[in-house]
Amino acid sequence: MDLTNYEKEMLEGKHGIAVKKAMYILVALGNIFGAKKMVEVSSVQIAGVSYDNLGEAGLDYLSSIAEEGGKARVLTTLNPAGMDLENWKNLGISKEFAEKQKRVIEAFQKMGVITTCTCTPYFIGNNPHYGEHVAWSESSAVAYGNSVLGLKTNREGGPSALASALTGRTPLYGLHLDENRNAKITIKVNAEMNEITDFGALGYAIGKKIGKEIPLIKGIEKAGVEELKSFSASIATYGGQGLYHIEEITPNKTNEPKEVKEISQQEIDEAKKFLNDDSEVDLISVGCPHCSLKEIQELAELLKGKKVKKEFWICVARPIKSIADSMGYTKIIEESGAKFACDTCMAVAPLKGRFKCLATNSAKAIFYGRGKNQFKTIFKPLNELIELAVRE
Repeated sequence: MDLTNYEKEMLEGKHGIAVKKAMYILVALGNIFGAKKMVEVSSVQIAGVSYDNLGEAGLDYLSSIAEEGGKARVLTTLNPAGMDLENWKNLGISKEFAEKQKRVIEAFQKMGVITTCTCTPYFIGNNPHYGEHVAWSESSAVAYGNSVLGLKTNREGGPSALASALTGRTPLYGLHLDENRNAKITIKVNAEMNEITDFGALGYAIGKKIGKEIPLIKGIEKAGVEELKSFSASIATYGGQGLYHIEEITPNKTNEPKEVKEISQQEIDEAKKFLNDDSEVDLISVGCPHCSLKEIQELAELLKGKKVKKEFWICVARPIKSIADSMGYTKIIEESGAKFACDTCMAVAPLKGRFKCLATNSAKAIFYGRGKNQFKTIFKPLNELIELAVRE
């Protein structure tokens, strides 16, 4: 790779052992993927934060980098942790796990990382502008960032994202290059797209049909932030896409591929059927990816004057929860018996064995609920989840 003098200094250890290790990781990654040089990044988002996923080996690695003086050189935020960092007891998290998770967060904090733990960094200030190169690692955030915000990022692993934070660099390959961002196939959607669950089912259907190909999607008349957030999570989970284009909705320019495939109403219905099991619900959770303020407002309206009869988690970034506090939404929601789960979500918290059936409006949450926790799952729109929650 063609490194600048400054990058060579980092690789040679002239800026500390932690930076040397980080640059070594990035050079190795660049060589594997044929990158000719590095590119400066303005923002990093690091996955691999939950102790449930990291384990002791991951915690030891992060602690060692912090002890060696590693410091973030660019704005860097974290993916969800394995628990609400303040209210973990109320969510049934053990003291032993909490102590380990706090040590993970302390290591990142020592490195100058902003320890706001969320899969929606674009809601809490980590929101670069169109065309900027970044190094993000959470799959839904990568898809949303590339597609909706027009950022340029590959889907980084936890170690490579941390390496980018410590150096301000990432190898220039993949979705950082304009020639790799064009659509490869056109998808015509002939189905009703009204609910967030419709977009989750669409992501599943497209992902299963075309795999990792970048699609140009036609036939969607309207999609807001919440719908695109849900779709990004689903298509990244079930297809592995880091970028998609939706005609007249997303901002990136692309060609129009000649190969065309259709997604029918029947395929959307079949996707929903696949995501639903016939089982008794004992956990309801929304916020995968983390809830927007608009979704919190809607929850407050739906739950006002009601009492939930089942464990009900609302996963959200702590700064969004703070705004909800000031607007009075939190009081209404908590009076219903529902619980806020800040900093975490049902995909990364240690929930295996605690519950049997998860009800959610997130196709991504169903993937992890089934795969990681062996849950049965129910996939319903938000208003139907509330009906489930208040039913005896």
